[in-house]
Amino acid sequence: MKTILLVFGTRPEAVKMCPLVRELKSREQVDTVVCVTGQHDELLAPVLRAFSVTPDYDLGVMRPEQSLFDVTTLVLQRLRPVLEKVRPDVLLVHGDTTTTFAAALAGYYERVPVGHVEAGLRTYDAQRPFPEEFDRRAVSIVSRYHFAPTRQAAQNLLREGVDPARVFVTGNTVVDALRTTVREDFRHPVLDWAAGSRLVLITAHRRENLGGPMREMFRVIRQAVDRRPDVKAVYPVHMNPAVRAAAEEALGGHERIRLIEPLDVVDFHNIMRRSYLVLTDSGGVQEEASSLGVPTLVMRDVTERPEGIAAGTLRLAGTREQTVRRELDRLLDDPAAYGAMARAEDPYGDGQACRRIADVLCGPHESGEEGRSCGEHHRDP
Repeated sequence: MKTILLVFGTRPEAVKMCPLVRELKSREQVDTVVCVTGQHDELLAPVLRAFSVTPDYDLGVMRPEQSLFDVTTLVLQRLRPVLEKVRPDVLLVHGDTTTTFAAALAGYYERVPVGHVEAGLRTYDAQRPFPEEFDRRAVSIVSRYHFAPTRQAAQNLLREGVDPARVFVTGNTVVDALRTTVREDFRHPVLDWAAGSRLVLITAHRRENLGGPMREMFRVIRQAVDRRPDVKAVYPVHMNPAVRAAAEEALGGHERIRLIEPLDVVDFHNIMRRSYLVLTDSGGVQEEASSLGVPTLVMRDVTERPEGIAAGTLRLAGTREQTVRRELDRLLDDPAAYGAMARAEDPYGDGQACRRIADVLCGPHESGEEGRSCGEHHRDP
């Protein structure tokens, strides 16, 4: 029997890894072990509950005002004894967080084959996003299995010299997650409050946007709501104190803007599904909104998810007042422009990514029927 250890620590990782945990646990030939690092603590638990996933190990690394140094060193120190005890055949990490980087490095030090879920995303700018661009590129160096969510992500890896036989195009596991979280009969006080209005859902937290860029983005949003009586906005505010201060200063006290605590994954996905428009600087939200068919303005200058831009589900708005205002006004005032984005085709997969990843890991030749490596004939998911 093959032992597979999945390590993750933030809310976005959990959303995308929990469906894979469930898929692997359904395979009789796999012993599936889950280790959470606690990089996010109170935000992680609701996601685990939503997917009925119980960790086997919790490293408990979260500290007040923790730094990247804290998370990296604590994950390395506390994951080592878990690796020594479990002795996994494969260590799976996801995406581009500090947990991802540190766990992959620990696996490399212990000579455990690393599998990278959501591999190959790139901006080729190490400062944007920071530190995620470094994290995912570093993980690619030590990974044996590269599970690319799209053909473009796979091509990035191939251009960097990764062995085509180790690159698998699977789709994005977030599409799988939405099958669990999205509900037709969903109700929430935010939706009751927004009834009869166009609801704009906001997420913002990027380190590189803190300060001037974030204040400019928030100022534009407030002005846009001011000018349109039929628009309301809700912002589940990130826990970062600097983000909270900026949000309260720029958006607080407006009768049609609600600043609320972070939502659990079920509430967030369902409110997003019923939103008119999403404004975000997040990575995963770009994929979630695209999969739900909600037009999305990305408040960043670059994105590692260009497939959504090409498909028309996403549009880069930048971070400066002039560009954010132009793009936001366009979608709120031009029905044709909005309709084109709302009808665009989702580029992030068909909800079978977890099955394809499990087929690769469980198959006798490390490849499943539809999870073939890029060294073989392959059709996109």
